[in-house]
Amino acid sequence: MTNESHSYSIKERHLRKYVDSPNMQQRLYKRTLLIVVLSQIFGGAGLAAGVTVGALLAQDMLGNENFAGVPAALLTLGSAMAAFLVGRLSQRYGRRSGLAIGFFAGGIGAIGVVLAAVSHSIVLLFASLLLYGAGTATNLQARYAGSDLAKPTQRAKAVSIAMVSTTFGAVAGPNLVDVMGGFAVSLGVPALAGPFMLGAAAFTLAGFVFLIFLRPDPFVVAKAIAEAQDRSGRPDVQANARTTNNRGIIVGATVMILTQIVMVAIMTMTPVHMKHHGHGLGEVGLVISIHIGAMYLPSLITGILVDKIGRFAMSVASGGVLLAAGVVAAIAPADSMPLLIIALALLGLGWNFGLISGTALIVDATTPATRARMQGTIDVLIALAGASGGALSGIVVAHSSYATLSLVGGFLSLLLIPVVIWSRKDQNVVSDAKPYNRTV
Repeated sequence: MTNESHSYSIKERHLRKYVDSPNMQQRLYKRTLLIVVLSQIFGGAGLAAGVTVGALLAQDMLGNENFAGVPAALLTLGSAMAAFLVGRLSQRYGRRSGLAIGFFAGGIGAIGVVLAAVSHSIVLLFASLLLYGAGTATNLQARYAGSDLAKPTQRAKAVSIAMVSTTFGAVAGPNLVDVMGGFAVSLGVPALAGPFMLGAAAFTLAGFVFLIFLRPDPFVVAKAIAEAQDRSGRPDVQANARTTNNRGIIVGATVMILTQIVMVAIMTMTPVHMKHHGHGLGEVGLVISIHIGAMYLPSLITGILVDKIGRFAMSVASGGVLLAAGVVAAIAPADSMPLLIIALALLGLGWNFGLISGTALIVDATTPATRARMQGTIDVLIALAGASGGALSGIVVAHSSYATLSLVGGFLSLLLIPVVIWSRKDQNVVSDAKPYNRTV
């Protein structure tokens, strides 16, 4: 027996232990959640610290505001490309490899941004920002890792735990901008590059967390369980192990894409709307901070509701909350901080409902044979949807008003209701409380 075949047989026997033991599966599930939590704290810090000053750095290096929006566009494009690649790497080699490589790429991008600031190279800056987007995509894709071994009634909660964890890093990152700026200056590096030094360290640490600790890989174990079920000889289990619910995928993707478009469109133009009506940066920062908090902090409660009440019910609730956000934003007097805060908090909460319920629908509707690849593809669409929402929002406001944008966004979210009704006509989609896919 060769060393390679011997090593393979050891791995196969190790996997077999998890396939045959539900208790070991649950222990690995809980351990995976802890690893995801730790990685998301680092990943959130890397994401927020860099995004906070990306446009400012570009403006400073270029000397004007003409290309200040380029960093956001490059981050989005890099995020979309990385989501596609990370999904395929995870499908073939497991979450450990896919997520670690994605975070390492983001870390390299952050280092490139620092070098670009030192050398004052615009070309290197833009190329590095594109690569930095890999960290953004990987941070979002990590939410799936916790759900690989979750029971159907645990999946939304697993996703929500990952999202709550991101909040800690996302809050800490911007608050360390001044500290990292001072640290950068002490090293002879431009102050605005300081947050990217934090981003490089944070993304790299997140990558090492997955590379070192995510053993055995939960996705590899999930695939082994599905293959064992397919060989079990029971026709009902075999069919369930290999069947993909295409209608469930369409519904889950539609929920996440629509909520992303509406959220990004209204959020993008709110600071502009406020500044045009005399609000200071402190007031703008307060509104956006509350909005971001509403996007992530309710996640644990949302996850429980999605698992208990159902994916479809919470998808409809997402549409309703987003409609309320759009209406409040449209009717709010421009000088009314309380109403703007309520509108943006509702906007974040509606997005939260949509992302968690949509993610759970995707996990329910796929099997391990295609799950990671499909998740990566859908995250590409989400990234592009966000970019489209941000770009179109400016056009709508320029030719109409912020109130019109808010109402259009709110009513667009109501499309979730007919999509859910359409999905329920499929006999393969069972009740909300009983997710379609019974395999791990």
